Amino acid sequence: MEEFILIRPTSEYASQIVEYRQEFLDAGDSMDGTGPLRRFENPEAYIKTCAEYENPETCPAPLVPATQFMLVRKDDNKVLGFLQIRHEFNDYLSKFGGHIGYSVRPSERRKGYAKEMLRMALPFCREIGLDRVLITCIDGNVGSEKTILSNGGVYESTVYEPNEKEYLKRFWITI
Repeated sequence: MEEFILIRPTSEYASQIVEYRQEFLDAGDSMDGTGPLRRFENPEAYIKTCAEYENPETCPAPLVPATQFMLVRKDDNKVLGFLQIRHEFNDYLSKFGGHIGYSVRPSERRKGYAKEMLRMALPFCREIGLDRVLITCIDGNVGSEKTILSNGGVYESTVYEPNEKEYLKRFWITI
């Protein structure tokens, strides 16, 4: 059985962070749960920014403090996914973004990695004082919906996000 670790981005994984980003750019896919990764060609700058986002004193407004994680497969030390936990809400997150965003690299999808990554992240949510978390997914994203439901997600509602012009399903997971 495969084993995984959920860790914060570090310099040890700099080249894999670059590869992960490029795989999404090549696929024309969104990089959900990666924070500002799309903007950063330099992985060291990205790693530094992730650390700044974690601290309420250095997190730039209007963003909220957030902790960035990577899912790494132990046997080959490969970065498979990214997950971001937002410690609190701003107006946008309370309606559309939720507490947790995540993605799995396109070449590694449909293997249960998102489900495992979310499962592993929930204890951290409790550690930072959350007793339930909001997670959203695009209406029609069956894989993400199954990931959320398999971790105890309860459907609340569907909302329209006007900037992206998409309907999002809202789910709550009680921790």
